Amino acid sequence: MNNTESPNIKPLLSVKNLKKHFVTKKNFFGHPKEYAYSLNGISFDINKGETLGLVGESGCGKTTAGRTIMGIYKPTDGEVYLHGERLDLTKGPEKRIQMIFQDPYACLNPRMTVGEIIGEPLEINHVYEDKKAKQNRIYELLELVGLSKEQANRFPHEFSGGQRQRIGIARALAVNPDIIICDEPISALDVSIQAQVVNLMRRLQKELGLTYLFIAHDLAMVKYISDRVAVMYMGEIMELAEAEALYANPMHPYTKSLLAAIPVPDPDVHQDISIIKGEIGAADVVGCPFALRCSQASDRCFKEKPVIKDVEGHKIACHLL
Repeated sequence: MNNTESPNIKPLLSVKNLKKHFVTKKNFFGHPKEYAYSLNGISFDINKGETLGLVGESGCGKTTAGRTIMGIYKPTDGEVYLHGERLDLTKGPEKRIQMIFQDPYACLNPRMTVGEIIGEPLEINHVYEDKKAKQNRIYELLELVGLSKEQANRFPHEFSGGQRQRIGIARALAVNPDIIICDEPISALDVSIQAQVVNLMRRLQKELGLTYLFIAHDLAMVKYISDRVAVMYMGEIMELAEAEALYANPMHPYTKSLLAAIPVPDPDVHQDISIIKGEIGAADVVGCPFALRCSQASDRCFKEKPVIKDVEGHKIACHLL
C-alpha cells in the first residue's frame, strides 16, 4: 500500500473544492429558495493502492461525498479528476468508480439471481460479447469473494447479510474499477461478521491492487483498514493525516472529541469529551462550522472560516493551531 503523499506521485483520484447543495424549498415560480448544504468544498487526493478513510458523525456529508464523486449526485461545484482526467459527472455515474453500498438487503434486486446481479455491470458496459466468457467471469468473481459458482442461480433472500455484502463486493469488482467507494459497508452487519468482510476487502486489495475510499463512523475499524483518514464535520474536512498519526496525536478539537468518545473496555479509564458541547448548528455559518460546539472557540472562529494548512504532517482547518 502507498500511504504517503509525494509530489512525484500522481494521485489516482483528486477531489477539488467539491460542493453539493440540495434544494429544500422552492418559491411560487418553482425556483430554488432554500438549500441544504451537504458538501461545502472538500478537497483530497487518493493514491493508487491506498485506503483513505472518511469519518464523521451522522449527517456530516460522508455518503453525499461518495455518491457525488461517483456521479450518482450531480455536483453543485468543484471538480473530480481520475488519472489526471477531469470527470464529467453531469452525465451520470462513472463506471471506473464503483460502490459497495451500506445496506446489503436493500441494494440487491430481490427478483434477480446472484449471477444476474453480478453480471449486470458487465451487460450494461458491454464487457463481454461471448456469453460463456461472461458466465466464467461471474463464477470467478463469486469464488473471489468466498462464494461458489453453484450459488449463482440463487436469489438474495437465500443469503445471510454477510454473504449479501460479499455479493455486493463481487458486483463492484465486475468491471475492474480504478477505485471502489465503500459506503459504510459493514455498519448493517453483525459484529461477528464485520471483521470477516473487512479482512476480505483487505485481502482483495492486496491481491488486486485495489484503491478504496472507506466511509464509516466506526473509528476503530477505520484505523484498522485505512492508510490515511479524513475527518468531516458539516460538509467540510476538519483534519486529514496518516491513520497512525491521527489516532496517536489528533490535533483538531473535533477529531479529539471523536476519538475521546470511542468506548474503552476499562471502567477505571476516564474519557474526557468536554471539548464538545451542544448540538449541530446551522450549516450556513460564516466562520468555522465547529465553533458553536467547540469549548476553545474564540471570536475569530465565529467570524472567519479557517483554511486548510499543514501542521506536523496533518492537514487541519483550525484557527487554534
